[in-house]
Amino acid sequence: MNTFKAHTCTAVTVLLLQLWLVCCDITDGNAEHLKREHSLMKPYQGVGSSHSSQWDFWGSTLVSSSYVRLTPDERSKQGSIWNTVPCYLKDWEMHVHFRVHGSGKKNLHGDGIAVWYTKDRLHSGPVFSNNALFHGLAIFIDTYSNDEASDRSFPYISAMVNNGSVSYDHGKDGRSSELGGCSAEIRNREHDTYLAIRYSRGRLTVMVDVDDKNEWRECIDIGGVRLPTGYYFGASAATGDLSDNHDIISMKLYQLMVEHTPEEENQDWSKIEPSVSLLKSPKDNIDDPTGNFRGTPLTGWKVFLLLLCALLGIVVCGVVGAVVFHKRQERNKRFY
Repeated sequence: MNTFKAHTCTAVTVLLLQLWLVCCDITDGNAEHLKREHSLMKPYQGVGSSHSSQWDFWGSTLVSSSYVRLTPDERSKQGSIWNTVPCYLKDWEMHVHFRVHGSGKKNLHGDGIAVWYTKDRLHSGPVFSNNALFHGLAIFIDTYSNDEASDRSFPYISAMVNNGSVSYDHGKDGRSSELGGCSAEIRNREHDTYLAIRYSRGRLTVMVDVDDKNEWRECIDIGGVRLPTGYYFGASAATGDLSDNHDIISMKLYQLMVEHTPEEENQDWSKIEPSVSLLKSPKDNIDDPTGNFRGTPLTGWKVFLLLLCALLGIVVCGVVGAVVFHKRQERNKRFY
């Protein structure tokens, strides 16, 4: 019996250790992995339109000594800033230090910030001042609900992967094409607000640190994501009839040291088509007010597997119960 308990405790300890490692998987920002050619930091050297610049900006963007303001708190403004160096890292993590603030009261501000990893850059358009038919990844920090029927809490953070064939539906806040998302109070905060975007081994994870706790909270975590190398990082923002100041304080890219199989290493990652392998289409989120993934209908194969697992669980419990009962019987015999 003691041996059984020892094995159980060991298994639980191993499981907790694995869970702890997963929770700590977001990098702590080790400087040796920082890729400066893809990072935007104070005092923003290398920002401009010269041939040696690593970052270029457009529209209403203003670069100061302490922040990059994509839009001022004025109506009908658009601005963006883009890395001029294509990224050829297979596994990476981007930390974005940002601030959204303004004089508008509740529900009277907009529109938000988007962080991009895309094939093209500096292409103005209707999606937070960028092209709607983009190739790559977009993370939207949407501060205003355009869909009156939506019962989501805004600001809302969502992700979208596009191969240029789907247009972001601004009127529905991108509900039909989003991969997942979460609500986050990021506006007019007195403390720093951060966003982390991690892409590694085909898995996209988005974390936020917006509650002044110095810890990451998971927002999006989805596998089956395929992104090519050679795309550009950028950030953009837009205002309409409502407005806000949209500031980027820093964008820091870290290389993740991940081992790949020989087949993966020999693959031409620049030829990969942006895509996501989902159990269901993102457009199924249209009638789901939470935006979360719903379970797909159980097929005959899934039902068989569930029944098999349940049966095995019953058998294991029966065997364990029988062993415990037998041990107790032997122990009780000693007292007669």
